[in-house]
Amino acid sequence: MNVIHIAPGLDSARHKVCVAIGMFDGVHLGHQQVIRQTVEDARQHEAMAVAVTFDRHPNSVVAPGRVPPLIYSLPQKLRVIGSLGIATTLLIRFDRAFSEKPADVFIRELTRDFGAIHSLCVGSAFSFGHKRSGNVELLQRLGQELRFAVHGIASVSLDGKIVSSTRIREAIRGGHLDAASQMLGRGYSLAGAVMRGDQLGSQIGFPTANIDVAGLLIPPNGVYAVRALARGVPQRGVVNIGTRPTLRQPEPRLQVEVHLLDFSRDIYGEELEITFLGRLRDELDFPSREALQSQIHRDIEAAQALF
Repeated sequence: MNVIHIAPGLDSARHKVCVAIGMFDGVHLGHQQVIRQTVEDARQHEAMAVAVTFDRHPNSVVAPGRVPPLIYSLPQKLRVIGSLGIATTLLIRFDRAFSEKPADVFIRELTRDFGAIHSLCVGSAFSFGHKRSGNVELLQRLGQELRFAVHGIASVSLDGKIVSSTRIREAIRGGHLDAASQMLGRGYSLAGAVMRGDQLGSQIGFPTANIDVAGLLIPPNGVYAVRALARGVPQRGVVNIGTRPTLRQPEPRLQVEVHLLDFSRDIYGEELEITFLGRLRDELDFPSREALQSQIHRDIEAAQALF
């Protein structure tokens, strides 16, 4: 998938464009409906399927005190969007100037810059533009004027409740990762760059990759069996989420540390994505490092049974 940052960067001279717009955090079942409608429109009308999304949550600009932690990192989100058949994604920098752009101006500029828009697809509750003044009704009026079709896709329900990023966040916070996976339409995963840590894992015989999860939603503290993707190659691993109480650090902080089984390469600075398979235990405070080592051996055995 091609990622562009300004609409004129789209090579649409010989194509009509079918557009999906949304924040798409998690790219859950509802988002997938929006994107798949766009891809199907493009297929039927020999057009280009384009997603329009944002580089950060809008609240980071318009309501800094109410920024939700993200389900997916930006690279994760873009990968999943591309996997659904989108040819190009316009990734908009959501800054103060963009937040003050009227909704109709935003759509008129997209129409101008993309050229011939055939259809525009959003969720039925989608709102956008300055003070969230834009909605499906406004898009339909603009579509009549500017000659593009509008799809306001109904929300997807699961277990009698609407699937939403908010509901998925609640499931992850509560440790209900299977429920989160069902709403995502894929196994719940976490991704970030591998940071240099304090090497304490290596000192006790279990080197770990510390994932940078700044701004992301984290499951409850504990130990989990995970499948990992390192350098595009599947790996098996055990992840500890927590503050490592046994190591008696003067300033404990939350960390996500992955011990990859049968893997010893240097991947500092590279992205590591982990998909959660099952929870093994709570994070515990052991009386000694030796006791911790023994428990980690047992954790690995329990994880192997899940694999």
